[in-house]
Amino acid sequence: MRYTTDYLVLGSGIAGLTFALRAAEHGDVTIITKRGRADAATNWAQGGISAVLDPTDTFDAHVADTLTAGAGLSKTAIVEGCVRDAPDRIRDLIAIGTAFSKSHDGHPSGYDLGREGGHSARRVIHAGDITGREVERALLEACEGNPRIRFFEHHMAVDLITLSKFGGPDVCAGAYVLDKATGQVHTFLGHATVLATGGAGKVYLYTSNPDVATGDGVAMAYRAGAEVANMEFYQFHPTVLHHPQAKSFLISEALRGEGGVLRLEDGTAFMKKHHAMADLAPRDVVARAIDFEMKRSGEDCVWLDMTHHTPEFLRQRFPNIYAECLRWGFDMGERPVPVVPAAHFMCGGVTTDDVGRTSLPGLWAIGESACTGLHGANRLASNSLLEGLVFGRRCADELAKDPPRGAFPQVPEWDVGGASPSDEAVVISQNWDEIRRLMWNYVGIVRSNRRLERAARRIALLQEEIREYYWKHLLTQDMLELRNIATVAELIVACALARKESRGLHYTIDYPQTDATQARDTVIKRGVSAHLRHA
Repeated sequence: MRYTTDYLVLGSGIAGLTFALRAAEHGDVTIITKRGRADAATNWAQGGISAVLDPTDTFDAHVADTLTAGAGLSKTAIVEGCVRDAPDRIRDLIAIGTAFSKSHDGHPSGYDLGREGGHSARRVIHAGDITGREVERALLEACEGNPRIRFFEHHMAVDLITLSKFGGPDVCAGAYVLDKATGQVHTFLGHATVLATGGAGKVYLYTSNPDVATGDGVAMAYRAGAEVANMEFYQFHPTVLHHPQAKSFLISEALRGEGGVLRLEDGTAFMKKHHAMADLAPRDVVARAIDFEMKRSGEDCVWLDMTHHTPEFLRQRFPNIYAECLRWGFDMGERPVPVVPAAHFMCGGVTTDDVGRTSLPGLWAIGESACTGLHGANRLASNSLLEGLVFGRRCADELAKDPPRGAFPQVPEWDVGGASPSDEAVVISQNWDEIRRLMWNYVGIVRSNRRLERAARRIALLQEEIREYYWKHLLTQDMLELRNIATVAELIVACALARKESRGLHYTIDYPQTDATQARDTVIKRGVSAHLRHA
């Protein structure tokens, strides 16, 4: 079946919904989402959104904090523009009914502003510890009430449609999309196609991301010939509950703020030998220390010890975390809790300008799937939801200046050829597990040339198996997600091998120092090897 729309949006998180709500003022919007419309990483965000809302705070301070976190790769003009747009975007959310936590001490903004690591002032507006869920709710309600916005739930994009494949210009015209209920692949054409597919945490064995985070947008854009950058910079959260069924449950750093101690299985406390601040060291230091100890000992996790506090204190101070740990059989007041670091946020992505335009005409990218230059080599806390808000709005406003119109191109429908149903689904699960484990062991928090080269060789072999399976069998979501995480894994490894230094989130034992001459983006494109380009 063939569908047409002014704006085709892939993804239903904060970036995609912000774009859709604004773009619907001057065109029809179709949103493709591979699960339910609320199944986005935005829903999982706990912290908040950074914005200068306190009269004692300044834009310059927020800019400086972001640039410091970015470790020399953030683009100053992008950072300044994003920071200055932030207060207005927060007001937009409030206007559609987002219920942020109110101040109880008469703060001039009227809201409770938090302060997180890396920030020099209190500028994080939040809705309790479920900010993302509340923002997603408000945006969805606003979009659902708009007759110009149409959702296709349980649909997954297979590949972008580029006219060059059919003898036309090198322009993106939409996407082929799998209807999961029927197994059919439909043709969706848009005057503009917007990637808002989020991150790729599922490329790693341990992640704080939901299951939908398989890097679909980056993988599709790369296959279509768009430029991708800085994929080596993947942010890891130090402590996620280690339990096979307790998917992605974060154990807040606030526990270590209350005296929590990280220990090995034999009870040895190890952080003091890694940093003078021991368990209160910065997030990246703690993540690297845990990774080091796990690799050295061969253990599957480390243990966070809170038993110096009474169960009563823990239930009062950390009610949600205490209850969740108890649900999985761990009473924090009686024994330590198993934790591991986990892939948390993708700082790289499809390269864009300051309004979301990619290197492929007709294709736009916003949110975590884009590399805008905001985060550089390391993301400042609570700048992620902000990025989705700011660039979702900017992208829509840019397209409104010259609304795309005219006839839609004639492109062939999806051809299944000789593909047949698979009776070897074990191939998917085996390769999926192997990619995630080798990425964790060889391309994780601490890297080396030898590990990266091993990963590259193995991923190349897996790619051959996946390609053979892809063309032989009818499509499923599992197959498409495996294909995408394999592509993302390939890109991360290639970018990491190209960077011969340690900077921000990329730490390699072969080049432990930062090299000022390498303060450049790592750029990769289909047919062009990863290389450093001046930022």
